[in-house]
Amino acid sequence: MALQVFTAVTGAAWESELVRALDREDHGVTVVRRCVDVADLLAAATTGTGQAALLSAELRRLDGAAVARLTAAGVAVVGLVEPGDDRSAERLHQLGVVRVLSADAEPEEIARALREAVAGVPAAGHDVGDPRAALPVLGVPPADPGPPVGEGRLVAIWGPTGAPGRTTVAVGLADEAARLGVGTLLVDADVYGGVVAQVLGLLDESPGLAAAARQAGAGTLDADALARLAWSVRPQLRALTGLARPDRWPELRPQGVAAVLAEARRLSTLTVVDCGFSVEEDEELSFDTAAPRRNGATLTVLEEADTVVCVSGADPVALQRTVRALGELRDVLPAVRPVVVVNQVRRGPVPGDPRREIAAALARFTGCEVRAFLPADRRATDAALAAGRTLGEVAPGSALRTALRALAADLTGVPVPPGRRRVRRSG
Repeated sequence: MALQVFTAVTGAAWESELVRALDREDHGVTVVRRCVDVADLLAAATTGTGQAALLSAELRRLDGAAVARLTAAGVAVVGLVEPGDDRSAERLHQLGVVRVLSADAEPEEIARALREAVAGVPAAGHDVGDPRAALPVLGVPPADPGPPVGEGRLVAIWGPTGAPGRTTVAVGLADEAARLGVGTLLVDADVYGGVVAQVLGLLDESPGLAAAARQAGAGTLDADALARLAWSVRPQLRALTGLARPDRWPELRPQGVAAVLAEARRLSTLTVVDCGFSVEEDEELSFDTAAPRRNGATLTVLEEADTVVCVSGADPVALQRTVRALGELRDVLPAVRPVVVVNQVRRGPVPGDPRREIAAALARFTGCEVRAFLPADRRATDAALAAGRTLGEVAPGSALRTALRALAADLTGVPVPPGRRRVRRSG
């Protein structure tokens, strides 16, 4: 049976000839509908009469959400761009179109790309604008495969409900990495109440992550645009602020967040993301895959991260929440292996040696080892909050600041310079 295809390349001079060529030759492809715009294409996709869509980069109102809806409807997508138009090819890739070909490609090649897209065959080097491509495209010589594009590391700061200190760790880790000379971007992706802007004394009504996600959805986000949306906090440290109000969470669609993270890797050597606590999959919405999902942004960050840091409190209640949260994470994202950091460690809530007892409890009930213990230092954290500054600025001798610096060195592989002054003991 021939592959049934929708086309949406309205206005292109080569559309009619391409459709005739696909129908005329025995390519195993049949064009069942020529759609006039994105709305028409999405409506056709819901009918179940087509298995793939062939669209052009010039299609008006095409965005990442539309591509995601086509994919959710079971319609594979192949893009076409004018010969030599690498910018449009890059935009389609940003929108989530994996296979992008030049409009002057042979009909047989386009038909093959449609069949491979439907079959789920990984995209090969004939795709235009794919930086990982292995074959010449539009006269461009083969590139050295080398490391993948966007080689910056991504660290997600996550943890259970309550107040284990996720933002404190995220801000401190990002600041200390920057002080070690690592170009760092701090991203607030907490959909339940991100406060990175307030902690750093920034204007929380600035566009930030929501604006970046909107640009990503339109296929116009690149590293330069992301840099313009981020605050320059200090040398080597930028911050992309979060939602000004929690009720704006639908603005952070998973595909948009994923595109922002991809550009963040290109912009900075290290990206630290402060994300929400919940990893529930919004099962009440599972019947409608096009509906926004509040926890989608968090799940996307955790899936994309190179390292997931689980921040736990150091009292019995916080530890119990951590055990449960790690179990939920294992059920939802079994491939994610978080490292555990215990924050607010002090004597009193846990009998005996708190570090030894906490490490033993977490190893027994979660199978996870503790990567770092961060001491409680209320005086230093209060001073930082009051000033809207980081610990490195207002309490350079704090024991908590020293521990965060050691954690930053551990995660980045950059050693702490020798000769640092001795710190005071936290009470």
